[in-house]
Amino acid sequence: MNILIVKTSAIGDVTHTLPALAALRREFPGAEIDWLVEEAAADILRGAGDIDRILVSRRRYWWREIKAGPRRAFAALKDFFAFVRRLRRRRYDLLFDFQNLLKSSVFVFLARAEKKIGYGRGMEHAEFSYIFLNHRVKPVSMDIHAATRELMLLEALGIDGDRSEIKLRPGVDAVKRVLRVLGKERSDRPLVAINPVATWESKLWREEGFVAVARGLADSGCRVVFTGGPGDCAVVSRIIAGAGEGAEDLCGRTSLAELTALYSICDLVISTDTGPMHIAAAAGPRVLAIFGSTAPWRTGPVGEKNRVIRLDLECSPCLKKTCPRGNHACMEGISAEMVLVAARDMLHQTGGGVIPVPARPAP
Repeated sequence: MNILIVKTSAIGDVTHTLPALAALRREFPGAEIDWLVEEAAADILRGAGDIDRILVSRRRYWWREIKAGPRRAFAALKDFFAFVRRLRRRRYDLLFDFQNLLKSSVFVFLARAEKKIGYGRGMEHAEFSYIFLNHRVKPVSMDIHAATRELMLLEALGIDGDRSEIKLRPGVDAVKRVLRVLGKERSDRPLVAINPVATWESKLWREEGFVAVARGLADSGCRVVFTGGPGDCAVVSRIIAGAGEGAEDLCGRTSLAELTALYSICDLVISTDTGPMHIAAAAGPRVLAIFGSTAPWRTGPVGEKNRVIRLDLECSPCLKKTCPRGNHACMEGISAEMVLVAARDMLHQTGGGVIPVPARPAP
């Protein structure tokens, strides 16, 4: 039995598909399971286990080089067709399209598979990707959590799964590298990581809020470190400058594998709705997520120990990248005190003052 999973991006979406991977491995213990993913999320899978071959699509590189001119386009096309040959080298019994987008459906079309499975017409944002499937499952509501939606695709075929199986196991070497970066072994002092940046403007919480939270946690005896990608470092630097000596800057200093390792030894991770939040939820610490324009019942951190802070406004969630009303009320109305109280409660495992992650929207 050969199986191909198509879930190309992004970090959070790939993480949400890990329970489906676990279910397939349990159902077909002797199968060869491959996963087609884009470069940005590939490191997540290298720490996931249960995968025999990772096929890394360089879609962004190919597209960028093709637009750069004939000479660079030729090299990019050569690389693309080499990837296609590698993809088609193996014939699959089952292909699962968990992405449901046109950008990934090209590979669904190109792959050699007896049965190509995915949700049929009617899924929000599906972009006609279903036309390349020969086994279409009845669409489900997008207000069901992403991890559960992936499992429901398998359940339609009689394969059971458990969404709590979102687990990332950091490698020993990655943990050692993180401990070297931290400068000393873990101690009894609580370690809190804060990931303040997100790709959508509407997901951003104000910088002065993170300044106040970092100061408050440091005053409570916590060791506070900030994380983020290379493009986030300017924001993180401003926050740390305001927070003072109680905050440390790890922005841009960790790979995804090392970020997973860092989060695995944290007591708490505070984050906006972004990929690192999902890595943290899968790595093991408690996660406190700040939500505004997006729906936690769709993409919140999985796990009963995790919590979400959000305001129950009439306009939220709008699911827009920028605020349609121009005031970002759903994020501006969240005070630093709300986040700080929730964080302290979670560190003491009391849960008081913290809003649990909703399973689905209120009626």
